[in-house]
Parts: sequence; C-alpha cells; structure tokens
Amino acid sequence: MTVPGMAPGSQRIVRDPETHSDAELVRAILQRDRKATAEFVSLYSDAIYAYVRWRLLPRTDLVEDLVQGVFVAALGSLTSFAGTSSLRTWLLGIARHKVEDYYRECLRQPAALSDLEEQGDEPQQPPVDYDEVLDGAKRQQRVLNVLAGLPEPYRAVLLWRYWEKRSARDMAAQSGKTEKAIERLLARARHEFRLRWNEG
Repeated sequence: MTVPGMAPGSQRIVRDPETHSDAELVRAILQRDRKATAEFVSLYSDAIYAYVRWRLLPRTDLVEDLVQGVFVAALGSLTSFAGTSSLRTWLLGIARHKVEDYYRECLRQPAALSDLEEQGDEPQQPPVDYDEVLDGAKRQQRVLNVLAGLPEPYRAVLLWRYWEKRSARDMAAQSGKTEKAIERLLARARHEFRLRWNEG
C-alpha cells in the first residue's frame, strides 16, 4: 500500500510507546516529518487492514483501496485529532465510516436494487438468529462462502445490519432509502441467505 509521505518499500518501524506519545507523533507528521508519517502508517496499517478486510469479506479486492483511503483521510485531517482517544481508535473510527460509505453506495445503486425489489412481497420465514450465524467461529468460512454468492446489495445490507449493528432506520437515513425499503431488502437478503445456507 502506498500512502502519501511514505517511501515505497519502507521498512516497518517499531515505536516504543513509553518514549513517544500519539500527540508527539501527530506533531511530527504535521511538521512534514517523513519518518513520522512512515511510522504512523507502519504502526496502524495492520489493525486497519484487519478491520476493513473483516467487514468487506468476501470482497477482498476492495480492501487495499479502502485502507489507503482511510490513511489518506487521516493524514488530511490530522489537525482535527484532539487526543481524546488513541490514534488507533481515531483511525478505526475513520475506517468504520469508510466501510459504511461502501455499504451505503451498494444500497444506492438504483439498477441493482430495483431488480431485486421487483421480486415481490417479503418472503415469510421462521425467525433466525442472524447475529449467531454471523458470529459463529465454526461457521465463519461457510458464512463467507454464502455471502460471496449473494447479490452485492444483499451482502452489503446484511453486513451493515449484523456486523456493524446498525438499525434499519439508521441505514435508511444514510442511504437515502425509506425504512420500509431497507426492511424489505433485509427480508429478501435474509431469505436468500437462508436458502443458500440450507442448500450447503
């Protein structure tokens, strides 16, 4: 991953938290210290990559660009870092917003959603604890395989709802859809997930 201020092929720098604070690192980056920028990326890239990858699976092809976007956004807004949380927590907040932007964009694609919405009324199914399904360690790979086969809006709405713990109301407000439309999409996505899960 290439990030502004970090030379290609730069080696990882290990920072001793006892001798450097987040505030000192931010101050050095703002003074255009290239080593500090490289240190910043080196320190936090693994955590941000893991966070983003987990939330975009199985779309691993999108992870690198989104992680780069997180660091570009962070470097562009470092002056707003108040130090009320750790740099890691602050970066994870930016990453969460970037992931939600991806989910939102998936739900805003009119062609994909209109095709899916024309499939009729919401299917009636017995309740399933989708939190348990998505969180079960033993089922993780199977969940990813099922998600990989779903249409992108279905995958995004399930990930946003169950991995990010967002309500249909929040998702509607952020995607520009009605709450009812999000609930219908969730019902169809759950139905399709269940069908594919049972087939496996």
